[in-house]
Amino acid sequence: MNEIQNLAPACIWRNFYKLTQVPRPSGHLEKIQQFLLDFGRQAGVECFKDPAGNIVMRKPATPGMEGRKGIILQAHMDMVPQKTPDSKHNFETDPIEPWIDGEWVRARGTTLGADNGLGVAAIMAVMEDKTLQHGPIDVLITADEETGMYGANDLPEGELQGDILLNLDSETWGKFVIGSAGGIDVTATLDYKPSDTDADDAALRVTLQGLRGGHSGLEIHEGRGNANKLLARVVLEAISDFDARLCSWHGGNMRNAIPFKAEAVITLPKDNVQAFRETVADWQELFRDEYKQIETGITLTADDVQLPAQQVPLEIQDNLVCAIHACHDGVIRMIPSYPDVVETSSNLAIIDIDGGHAALNILARSSREDMKDYVVDTLACCFRMAGMKVETAGSYGGWDPNPDSQILHLLLSEYKQLFGQDGIIQVDHAGLECSVILGKYPHLDVVSLGPTMRSPHTTTERALIATVEPFWQLLTKTLADVPAK
Repeated sequence: MNEIQNLAPACIWRNFYKLTQVPRPSGHLEKIQQFLLDFGRQAGVECFKDPAGNIVMRKPATPGMEGRKGIILQAHMDMVPQKTPDSKHNFETDPIEPWIDGEWVRARGTTLGADNGLGVAAIMAVMEDKTLQHGPIDVLITADEETGMYGANDLPEGELQGDILLNLDSETWGKFVIGSAGGIDVTATLDYKPSDTDADDAALRVTLQGLRGGHSGLEIHEGRGNANKLLARVVLEAISDFDARLCSWHGGNMRNAIPFKAEAVITLPKDNVQAFRETVADWQELFRDEYKQIETGITLTADDVQLPAQQVPLEIQDNLVCAIHACHDGVIRMIPSYPDVVETSSNLAIIDIDGGHAALNILARSSREDMKDYVVDTLACCFRMAGMKVETAGSYGGWDPNPDSQILHLLLSEYKQLFGQDGIIQVDHAGLECSVILGKYPHLDVVSLGPTMRSPHTTTERALIATVEPFWQLLTKTLADVPAK
């Protein structure tokens, strides 16, 4: 595993390897917070944990550069905890196992955590390097970005002292992000009194898995399958054509990840089991055909399980399944002025129905506030017709592009000088903490950049080795050339 420490630049890969050895799933950050505090003290820089759980570091300017504009280097400490079905990994206790696969770094059986571990590792490299030339540097490593941007949302005003924010959480090298979508969590819930199952029925666990999943901002436009939405088609037919009853449903586990697996336990008359199994096989072939250019590993199975004692009552079940089937998922609109960029989308991320409680979680995104409100209203109408309570949380606004940004033009100039080609200015559909931080520090000049990563939030997450060294070269040269105040 530690072979990645031999990659160039060693200062980043060595620190990234250290990060992989510290458990840091969202919501369980005590170990990584202490690790970063210990690192800051060893590096000889000011370092503390703020009331929001963020880690803040400060490094004074190189002598003679005190009059330069202050830079804030920003990344998030948490990672998305996804693993393959056969993995025994415990994200709260076990280290990630990175390995080199040709030109990529991957992890064995889990997410890699390059999102945003490579950004944190680059910050660590800056903090410990005594040879770099730079003005005053603040560091902000935020808590729980992946589950709701809680660290950024609770960031105290007046804590940051810089003039420029470099967010290191973008995932395509050579592209400089100057705008991103806002988002909001929509949760629909319903409490019900379970009814007894029929002792003469059979029970099956219907499992749809093998999908690619993916980042619900960066990859929502690729048309990847959503396990919850596909399973809804099967369950709906099971109810309408095979007298099935729904007992439970569990699909997805992260609000900002496209769900790659979902399973439902149903009961049905024993005489209908064989015919339903044949239908399941037909659905599997249909899904494979529908997604043959996108998904390669779809499996749909119906396995015998012990008959549960209880099920969703009939008067609840039909409306609930219909609402799941009707819920919009995927791209809603592209940005008219940037037709290659998604403007508005929704992701039916998590479904948990069991034991008298149903809960659905959808992450809606848009770069327009009015369209974000429209998506929320659409989802609310859908689920309220099923008698569900709809609530919203974690709303954050979009980041409006500033093409006249001084730090953007410096980065583009440095990029052209170093690599002989033009950088690309981009607006992302993924949510970035920049918008939240700008809400508290509106004077900041902001750009997001980073090395190339693919499929964050999935077990195929990978980092492109060849992009990390030029990323480091650009970052350090930009720090040296930041203009005076």
